[in-house]
Amino acid sequence: MIVGAHAIIYSQSPEVDRAFLREVLAMPSVDVGGGWLIFGLPPAEVAVHPSDRNDVHELYLMCDDVEAFRAEMADRGVNCDPVQNQGWGLLTQVTLPGGGKLGVYQPRHDRPPAMAVGPVKKVNARKKPKRPAPRRKVAPKKQPRKKSRRR
Repeated sequence: MIVGAHAIIYSQSPEVDRAFLREVLAMPSVDVGGGWLIFGLPPAEVAVHPSDRNDVHELYLMCDDVEAFRAEMADRGVNCDPVQNQGWGLLTQVTLPGGGKLGVYQPRHDRPPAMAVGPVKKVNARKKPKRPAPRRKVAPKKQPRKKSRRR
């Protein structure tokens, strides 16, 4: 039923933020046309929190060691906010080249197992009408050559 998740980061400078994901965070990507990149992510999880409003969503990346992550980002000239202990995890915010912020945290909560996924079915937006299978042309059987008798 569900085969993955697709998250969107809105940016006023999408080209530089895409370059950051590709070059600094080393996320694999696929160009789906015209330089529009979609990046692969490691296994993910989703939580539902109470809110006074619907349609509010957040995206956080997770790491094993938030202090090591901050140090690596500093070595690359990337600004990160100080780490805050939220109880459920150690949180920092990375400043993206386009000016936005992206939360990165080291979880302290239990992690659920990854959801099992079957084979991904390719979905076409426009279904083509089914056509009968083409008929195969059957080559005629070759007759064995008769040996010519030369005298």
